[in-house]
Amino acid sequence: MWEGGALWLINATSPATQKPRTTDLHAHHAIQVTLSLGGQFQLDTPDSRVEGDAVAVAADTGHTFAAEGLIALLFIEPESRSGRAVAKRLFDGRALAAVPHTMVGDFRGRIAQAIHGAEITRAELADLGRALIDHMAGDTRAEVPDLRIRKVIAWANKQLEDAVSLADAVALTNLSAARLRHLFVEQTGLPFKTYLLWLRLTRAVQCITEGKSLTQAAHEAGFSDSAHLSRTFRRMFGVAPASLRVT
Repeated sequence: MWEGGALWLINATSPATQKPRTTDLHAHHAIQVTLSLGGQFQLDTPDSRVEGDAVAVAADTGHTFAAEGLIALLFIEPESRSGRAVAKRLFDGRALAAVPHTMVGDFRGRIAQAIHGAEITRAELADLGRALIDHMAGDTRAEVPDLRIRKVIAWANKQLEDAVSLADAVALTNLSAARLRHLFVEQTGLPFKTYLLWLRLTRAVQCITEGKSLTQAAHEAGFSDSAHLSRTFRRMFGVAPASLRVT
């Protein structure tokens, strides 16, 4: 994980039924690009399905995900300049889109080669993920959110262990609480409370990847307890956090 994105490598093992593992219907505040690294996957929204070697889901889109074998999930922050550029190139009003081979380039092979070869560090994987996002964004021009909203997001990221409300951020923006609330939804697509929950979840996932327990991750990210973290994780990723064995 890094600021603005994350790259997850998943080996979805076959259950006893021999059917691909499938998530619950879920939605998260990130663009998700799913890449086959030799495995197979299928992405569905309630009204559409797209299959292929590379498929993207728009942020905050309800979807299910079935997979078998080795795949990569690239998560892109939709508020970042690169995220907005990728969304502009890919979706055109759609929630689910096949990613053209030109937008992926040779990155599927590079990631697969990296993990099958000599031991690769997390920093090297992060470099690959960032390079892929830059490649997908290309030369597309995209505006970042309003500076006042970026200030609020940066401030909230530093307060996750404590109770946080949008009213606490009013002083950063010189806006009224009502105007800030409206502007936040306009710029991010989410109410502040929902966005804050996403920030807490990404912080918790970072803690888990560092080897911390669910209880530790919940505490450091500002969840009331590990059960609250688990419920939020399932709602946003469609699986229980315990099903992800971080190596």
